Amino acid sequence: MEAPKPLEDGFTADGYIRDQDCFSGVRYRTMPASINGCGWIAAYNLRHALGQAPDWEQVCQELDGMHRLRMPGPTLMAVMRAYLRRYAPQVRETAGREEAVTAAAGSAAGIFRYREGREPHFISFVRMEDGSFRFFNVADGMEDCRMSMERFAAEHLLGGTVIVFTVEQLL
Repeated sequence: MEAPKPLEDGFTADGYIRDQDCFSGVRYRTMPASINGCGWIAAYNLRHALGQAPDWEQVCQELDGMHRLRMPGPTLMAVMRAYLRRYAPQVRETAGREEAVTAAAGSAAGIFRYREGREPHFISFVRMEDGSFRFFNVADGMEDCRMSMERFAAEHLLGGTVIVFTVEQLL
């Protein structure tokens, strides 16, 4: 059995959460956050991009507490929407693969909800100065990666419902 990754390895040098596998000691919806923590991690990262200086433990606990039932599972869309209305009311939601990719490509930052393989997944992204995007917590080996929005879509938005929450500008 592989030793757990240290919590500090879960963060980038500039304060984003990059790797949910480092949160195996944190509980979220009755399970280790390393298994189902992508939702609160994406919410934390978007707030961080917006300059809000969130506390990761507070984000995790608040999103966890917003679920009515104490059961395992991912962050529910209704909970994510309510959380974003509270902390990022400027967020715009777009559904549909092509529509979501277009909205994301024109944004400053956001959160995708899609299926990575067979698993529902939330990831966050921010636009870089050169026009590329930086994606966090996408998959093993892609914890903090840069690429075009088109490449991300071609490699990761391969089926199922795609939803994106975007912000037009960072503060």
